[in-house]
Amino acid sequence: MSRLRNFCGRRNVMGGMTRFVFIFTLTAFFAHASEQLTLSIGGLARTCVLHIPPGLDAQTPAPLVLVLHGGGGHGAGMENFTHFSGLADREHFIVAYPDGVDHNWNDGRDNPRASPAHNKIDELAFFDALIAEIGRRHPLDARRIYVTGISNGGFMSFTLAARRAGIFAAVAPVSSGIANPIAADFAPVAPVSLLILQGTADPIVPYAGGEVRGDHGRFIPTDDAVKFWLKADACAPDPVRAELPDRDPTDGCHVTTFTWINSKNNITVCLYRIEGGGHAWPGGSQYLLARVIGRVCRDFDATETIWAFFKAHPKP
Repeated sequence: MSRLRNFCGRRNVMGGMTRFVFIFTLTAFFAHASEQLTLSIGGLARTCVLHIPPGLDAQTPAPLVLVLHGGGGHGAGMENFTHFSGLADREHFIVAYPDGVDHNWNDGRDNPRASPAHNKIDELAFFDALIAEIGRRHPLDARRIYVTGISNGGFMSFTLAARRAGIFAAVAPVSSGIANPIAADFAPVAPVSLLILQGTADPIVPYAGGEVRGDHGRFIPTDDAVKFWLKADACAPDPVRAELPDRDPTDGCHVTTFTWINSKNNITVCLYRIEGGGHAWPGGSQYLLARVIGRVCRDFDATETIWAFFKAHPKP
């Protein structure tokens, strides 16, 4: 994972987004048959680790999961960090780990630390182009396109849910929030199922909203993000509440889940409120000291939980 100072932030980049010029190359990348996809958009090289499971039926449309790194990270790191590729081999879906420009996403925050050039990067155009190119390499199930991410990647996931609601069936942001500018212009064109994983003791992206630590932009509280999507998805107002088993009493965390359902079209908004949880991927590594990022919850595996949610929620 990245260093703390870049986890949610940005670095300076050069260049702008003008017209699309696509250059695609595909080379062997990881031992488990992942590959690197490279494309150029407006003169900026954009890259992505792409994993198509061996033996996947070339004629059958497959689900696609996009997994987005945090600020300062990269796609290859997210593959190793989340282990989605091994799960994809078992469950027969395609998984892609794209790279942000200069290791960051222009996720919609009004980030005073970002350069003017970075704030002009058109991430929506990049994801449109990336999904289209992956679809040319293997047929995709248009009802089963999903995105998840942590921190900066989670903010980007929230933004894609709001701005590309017609494409994504479900989204799972981790340790993140809805940026104030996205909330101010929140008008998704279609329902999207949401699984939100957020720690109440996250020292970098606080559960109560406000400022991303280090002056990296502002965002709305987690509970308000839930309310935005409950209204957009026309879910029933009363949630089903449950407590996950405390499988690791030593991790300092326990998990309360809240689930709201629109039974007419199987749209669900689900919040995993990780009591005492920090800025982390549940079930993942303690990539920095707990005094820096907080605690990693060990009561569930985020990768397995996210895929189970995605699998249960295709587009209506």
